[in-house]
Amino acid sequence: MSKDPMRGGRLGDERPPEVWNYLSSKDADAFIGESDILVDIGHLLMLRRQGIIDAGSSRAIMDVLLHLYKDGIPKIVYDPKFEDVHAGIEAYIIERTGADKGGRLHMGRSRNDEVATCVRISLRKEILEILTGISGLREELIRLSGENLESFMPGFTHLQYAQPTTLAHYFMNYEQALGRDFERFGDTFLRVDLCPLGAAAFASTGYPIDREYTAGLLGFSGVLENSMDCVAGRDFCIETISACAILMTTLSRMCEELIIWSSSFAGFVNLDDAYCSTSSIMPQKKNPDCAEIMRGKAGSVAGELSASVALIKGLPMSYNRDMQDLWMHLWRAVFDTKSSVKIMTGLLKTARFNTEKMEEDAGKGFSTATELADVMVRNYGLPFRTAHGIVGRSVRLGKLDIDTLEEASLEMTGISLKDKGMDEKAVNDALDVGFSVNERSATGGPAPEAVRKSIEKRDYALKEDIEWTKLQKQRIDKSLKEMIKQAEELIS
Repeated sequence: MSKDPMRGGRLGDERPPEVWNYLSSKDADAFIGESDILVDIGHLLMLRRQGIIDAGSSRAIMDVLLHLYKDGIPKIVYDPKFEDVHAGIEAYIIERTGADKGGRLHMGRSRNDEVATCVRISLRKEILEILTGISGLREELIRLSGENLESFMPGFTHLQYAQPTTLAHYFMNYEQALGRDFERFGDTFLRVDLCPLGAAAFASTGYPIDREYTAGLLGFSGVLENSMDCVAGRDFCIETISACAILMTTLSRMCEELIIWSSSFAGFVNLDDAYCSTSSIMPQKKNPDCAEIMRGKAGSVAGELSASVALIKGLPMSYNRDMQDLWMHLWRAVFDTKSSVKIMTGLLKTARFNTEKMEEDAGKGFSTATELADVMVRNYGLPFRTAHGIVGRSVRLGKLDIDTLEEASLEMTGISLKDKGMDEKAVNDALDVGFSVNERSATGGPAPEAVRKSIEKRDYALKEDIEWTKLQKQRIDKSLKEMIKQAEELIS
């Protein structure tokens, strides 16, 4: 196969092997090879429609492109002797059609707008897959919530027993957070789904191109207008990586809890064997390795974000070769995020939560003390800070019963709780886990009825999000199918 077609004029072909490998983007190009074929097909259809390329050349080139589209891209295209997959494909086309025909494909564009378009095509597909994954995880969390409306458990602050809640309330906390992750990726998708093709190197082109036509063929919702921003802007990549980092941070927090909960001293959950590993020396071990790896990958994705911002921040307009190094940061972040969402969904779906142990621990550590203080305020007229102090002093004395509370109250305020009508039954009722949870029935609270309403609301929003994602996929697929149909008609 011929050498890089871009080096025959201004530059010589001789280079040390380490330079070829150093400059090659073949690792990142594996993510955009198929998208490059789509871009070539769309660009060629536009060139022919505008009369920029003759019928014979367009038929010859399109025949090769459709072969690559249907049968796949050969490995030779990714050879390091080509600086990138774009040069490799062009060389492949020229090899099969001749320079007089194949050398005409690149009219009216540059590698700069070509690669930006390829990345956006591949990236929007990945984002839609992430959105689908997020929806699947949210669906699982809603299912688990519906099954655990009255599964009491301890809630924590500072990793200390704080107040009782329910497993349903806990799951809906993450569903709501993941809903925001969906919104972030959805907003990012809208900015990714704009076509930069036709910007050329950065100053557009003198050929009579039709950018809107090409954008429509490739399934974009519109054209990215300013030609310099088309090739120099990389905020859409940084925004995507940022959304990945935020989502991975959410997943990492869940992993941290599942790791703690699965420990023998907590015993709140038993993770399925498929998501765990054992020790090479300790036969009794069952380690939550998937959760630990995911927690680690959250740090890696955060690192991809930091590296990407540092890479772009000092670059002048418009195109600079440094940008090539951004791609692997982008694809690593996207791949790790997409796979993590899928694994977390499976991990939760197969996990077995020990709700009996959770309920047993729900009242530990004086976790219902807040409700006791609230009862003293609501039923016996004490100021909250006074009630807070009395209950806190009783905890310090080691008991929450009427006699200890009476002692603390007299010592601190001179007020007799017994004279106000408070007795042991009132104290015990206030300290009951179920009573404490059910009292918290305000919007978003852990009371079963409040969580049930939240589930209904969030499930409706989830269905809307699933439908929106489906419509975006259908719109893009329809455009690409129509483009391939026009390409086939061109050569027939």
